[in-house]
Amino acid sequence: MRVLVACEESGEVRDAFIARGHDAMSCDLLPTRRPGPHYQGDVRDVLHACWDLLIFHAPCTHVCVSGAKHFAAKRLDGRQQAGISFFMELWRHGERHVDKMAAEQPIGILSNLFRKPDQIIQPWQFGHGETKATCLWLQRLPKLVPTEFVAGREARVHRMPPGENRARERSATYRGIAEAMADQWGGHSAPNPSVAAHAVDPSDREHLPAQPHERGDVRGRFKP
Repeated sequence: MRVLVACEESGEVRDAFIARGHDAMSCDLLPTRRPGPHYQGDVRDVLHACWDLLIFHAPCTHVCVSGAKHFAAKRLDGRQQAGISFFMELWRHGERHVDKMAAEQPIGILSNLFRKPDQIIQPWQFGHGETKATCLWLQRLPKLVPTEFVAGREARVHRMPPGENRARERSATYRGIAEAMADQWGGHSAPNPSVAAHAVDPSDREHLPAQPHERGDVRGRFKP
C-alpha cells in the first residue's frame, strides 16, 4: 500500500508502515529526523501521486484550545483562518482522490467548524503513561483499538518548557500510536471505486516533483 504521511518530520508513522512492508513516505517543510523516504517541501507538491492512504497532521498552533487566549489576535491577522483552510484543503483533496484517510489534531475548534472527530485517543491507551487527547477524523478506516492500557497520566507534552525544539517534540506521534495505525490500518482494504477516476498513477517516485533545494523555492503551508 502506498502511504503518504503529511506534515510529519519525526518519521514515526512513516517507519511503522515501512516496517510492515508498505511503500510509505513522509512530507514536511523540515527535514526528517532520521533516514527514510521523505519529501522536504510543501505537501501539495506530492498530493496527486497515487496514494492509497493519506495520514495528515496539519499544524495545530492556531486552532487548538491550548492557545485559546490568543484566538482573538489570530482571527484578526488571519493565522487561524489559514490553519483551518489548510486542514480543509487536505481533507477535501482526500475525499476526492484518496481511498482511505486519517486526519489528526489536538482538541480544538475544528470539532465545531468541521465536524466532531470519529475518535479521541490518549497515549496511555497505547503503552505510554501520558495524557495528550488527540482527535482522529477517519475516511474508510476503522477506529483504532487500544493496544496497551498503562498506568500514569503525566501531562509531559503540556508542561514542556519553552525552547527551540518544543514545537517539534509536542507534535511527534507516540510510537505506540504509530504502530497501532500501521497494524490496524495497513491491512484494512475496502477499495473506493470513485477514487479511480481522479487518481494519478506514477510508476515510481521519478514522477514526484523535485525537492525544494533542486528547484530553488520553498513554499510554506501557512505563515506562523
